[in-house]
Amino acid sequence: MRDLKLPFSLFLALRYLKPKRTFVSIITLISVLGVTLGVTVLILVISVMTGFDRELRQKVIDWDAHILVTTQDVLHDWRDVTVKIRNTEGVVATAPYVQGPVIAEFESRRLAPLIRGIDPEEEEKVIPLKKFIIRGELNLEGDSAVLGIELARKLQIDVGDKLTVYSPGNLGEILDGLKKLETKNGDEEREAIDQLRDVVLPKELTVTGIFETGHYLHDSEFLLVPIYVGQELYGLEDALHGITVKTVDPYAAEGIKNAIQKFLTPPQYAQTWIDMNSQYFEAVRLERTVMFFLLFFIVVVAAFGIMNTLITVTVQKTREIGIMKAIGANIWQIVWVFLAQGMVVGLFGTLTGLGLGMTLIRCRNEFSQWLAGTFGIEVFPRQVYQFSQIPAEVIPSDVAIICVAAFIICSLAALIPAYFAARLDPVKALRFE
Repeated sequence: MRDLKLPFSLFLALRYLKPKRTFVSIITLISVLGVTLGVTVLILVISVMTGFDRELRQKVIDWDAHILVTTQDVLHDWRDVTVKIRNTEGVVATAPYVQGPVIAEFESRRLAPLIRGIDPEEEEKVIPLKKFIIRGELNLEGDSAVLGIELARKLQIDVGDKLTVYSPGNLGEILDGLKKLETKNGDEEREAIDQLRDVVLPKELTVTGIFETGHYLHDSEFLLVPIYVGQELYGLEDALHGITVKTVDPYAAEGIKNAIQKFLTPPQYAQTWIDMNSQYFEAVRLERTVMFFLLFFIVVVAAFGIMNTLITVTVQKTREIGIMKAIGANIWQIVWVFLAQGMVVGLFGTLTGLGLGMTLIRCRNEFSQWLAGTFGIEVFPRQVYQFSQIPAEVIPSDVAIICVAAFIICSLAALIPAYFAARLDPVKALRFE
């Protein structure tokens, strides 16, 4: 014992943990593997979910303005509002916009995307649109348009093609014209038809570019047009639907929004990029939390395996426990013999799980490609998630919480059988020996 320089309790605990061809050793190995698997899966899933949230936020920031100033109707005094916004501390740039649903048609294929009427020079100061262009260019001079790649695929349209756009903004005038036709005859009917044709006359736009943001919603629903085209389609004349705002720090946009809100008059209001996409962020946050608790039960199951192992060891070592107590071992020395076994199993399982989890995070994309090529299993389909690679971000505090919590749970699971082992009466333990 003096040569080993190990405490009495730890020496016995390690001796009991030596691999033997017994049922107890198999249970111990399964318990270690359970802890390893639980820690590995937790670290991997939480890191991927954190990376997914980060990438989602980055894609939203790249496309959406940090702050959107709009109104429930239309913005007529937008020039005065723009001056006030630009004079607000923390504002970097502003740009006018018109946005709303339209009907887009190309070779009898019709969809209902959103147009975004912009001034390219001003909009580029707020949102770097040019970096998303993959075909053609960001040219919105004249009657032109730039489409998202998914929208272009659905319409089967390419750069140089003519896109026909109908606005729902004049739907009331169309219905009034149809009612008028019902009561007219002859020349009056032809005149009414000509008037109706003027109302429903579509806008023909030349596709000058196609963009790809990597976010399916943006790529499939947005159609960029010159701001005057948007105003014509919605009959706004000089009015707008709102103003986009860029701030010095997107994560400090809430304070700047409150400063802007002070000089806005209802029904005008401002909202940040987080307000506009709160449902996505909340869904990711909720899923991350739920996954954490669900997967943590793997560690709990492994802890029950440790408890089961120690209960079995306690029964098998009843004679040894009696001898130790008979020669003077106190309760805590007996407790630490069995508690140390659970702690060693928990520590070993946690460390191996940590190493395996970090390795899988580093090789996640290679492993995903191997699964796809070998078994045809798409772990992270690009067409669904719109990411070319599996995102991941390791947060040290999350990893620390997982590892510490796993170790504590395993230690607590070992404490119960250790306590009952220490309570054994040495006389009863040795009675039949």
